[in-house]
Amino acid sequence: MRLLSVLTVLLVIMVLVGVWTNHTINITAEDFSQDIDQIVKAAETNNWDAAIKKTKALDKKWHSEASWWPVLLDHQEIDNIEFTLARVKEYITQKNTDLSLGHLSELKLMIQHIPEKEAVNLKNIL
Repeated sequence: MRLLSVLTVLLVIMVLVGVWTNHTINITAEDFSQDIDQIVKAAETNNWDAAIKKTKALDKKWHSEASWWPVLLDHQEIDNIEFTLARVKEYITQKNTDLSLGHLSELKLMIQHIPEKEAVNLKNIL
């Protein structure tokens, strides 16, 4: 009976940690998406100083807030996000509207894809 109690407690803890992790990833991804939207608006209006400033802030935020993501997520996806973010920084610095907007859209899609992929649902299980 004692073993069953311990296993039940461990299972509950694992489920709670999983739910908390998914919730935290979802909130962080939504926050990154909002930051990307601000950069897009700045680039669309050719406000390059604001776009550069917000892109640097996004890069700093990525390295501070998403530093724990590789522990739980696929490293290839994290690498792809970092590569795209590096390209975005350069395109924004060069004031290239078309490439900036295209890669910002790609970056947003990759970030939004992570919570969907990691969510516990029937689609992901089967």
